[in-house]
Amino acid sequence: MNKSMLTGVIAGAIAVTAIGGVAGYKALNPEPEFAEVLAAKPVTETTKTPKEICDDVAVNEQAPVKDPNRIAGTAIGAVAGGLLGSQVGGGSGRTLATVAGAAGGGYAGNRVQKNMQEKNTVSRTERRCKTVYESHTQTIGYDVRYRLGEEEGQVRMDHQPGARIAVKNGQLQLDAPAAP
Repeated sequence: MNKSMLTGVIAGAIAVTAIGGVAGYKALNPEPEFAEVLAAKPVTETTKTPKEICDDVAVNEQAPVKDPNRIAGTAIGAVAGGLLGSQVGGGSGRTLATVAGAAGGGYAGNRVQKNMQEKNTVSRTERRCKTVYESHTQTIGYDVRYRLGEEEGQVRMDHQPGARIAVKNGQLQLDAPAAP
C-alpha cells in the first residue's frame, strides 16, 4: 500500500466516524419537534370610527313682526279709549276724560298688540347633526408563552397557535399552521 492510499483510508475512516458520532448523538438526544404552548393571550386593538347622525327637528319661533313699534295697536286703543272717555262727564271733565281714555287706550292697545305678536309663532324644520363614535375591537395577534425543552419563552404570533408550535432546526415555525 502506498502512502497516499493509506492517508485516504484514514481520512475516510475519520470522516465516517465523525458523521456516525453526530448521527448517534442526534439519535440519542433528538431536537424537540414541537414547543408546548403554555398560554396564548389575544392582543386586541380598538378603533373608534366617527359617524354623523342627523335628525329633522320641528322648531317654533316668533313670526317676523310687521309692526315692530306697535303703531296699529296703539292707534286703535287710543281711538277706542278716547271714544269711551268722551262718554264720561261733561264740559272740561269730558275733555279730560277723553284725553285720559285715549292715553289709557293707546297703552292698552300697545300691550295687546305686543302679546299677540309674541304668541304669533311659525314652525320650521331644522336639521340637527351630532357625531358619535362606534368602537370596533379586533384581534391583531396573540402573546404566546411556550416551553421548548427545558426553557420557557414568549413570542407574539399573528394566529392562535393551538397546543403546540412546530420547531425546525431549533427555531419556532411561527407562520406554520397550529400543531395538533
